[in-house]
Amino acid sequence: MTDTTAPATTHISRMPDPGEFVPEVSDISAALFRATGNRSVPRKTISLVHLRAGQIVGNTYLTILNTSFLRKAGETEERITAVSSWQDAPYFTEAERAALALVEATLQPAPHGRERVSDELYAEVAKHYDEKALATLTIAIGQINFFIALAVIGKPQPVGSLADEQWD
Repeated sequence: MTDTTAPATTHISRMPDPGEFVPEVSDISAALFRATGNRSVPRKTISLVHLRAGQIVGNTYLTILNTSFLRKAGETEERITAVSSWQDAPYFTEAERAALALVEATLQPAPHGRERVSDELYAEVAKHYDEKALATLTIAIGQINFFIALAVIGKPQPVGSLADEQWD
């Protein structure tokens, strides 16, 4: 008797690629990468922000992916490791600290009765980023939010190899 069952398929995600059903998702993704790649904010800073976002939402896929981006860009292991505790780490510039504080404020619940992004935080970020860079940083936070939904719902397997294809 011969076995007629098909071999098991290895899936990298618990859901099929959304791009198969909504092909416009590729255009959205590409547009977001173009928008954040305008060089008004260093790509390393954007990857630090994206890494912190992945840590905040507890998503291994995004954490490994953005760690890979940072390694490929020549980032030190100390800085990569310290992103989770950036507030007391000596490795970050004031501009990077402002960007990390902004992503945290955006993704974490605000204390009762307070807004997420206070006027003080906005002013601190604006000290380090001009209007174009601030808009780019805001879009970068929106970009990672777009990918957070895909990552936490689809639950793709962690891969670092995408960094080789996506880093500019």
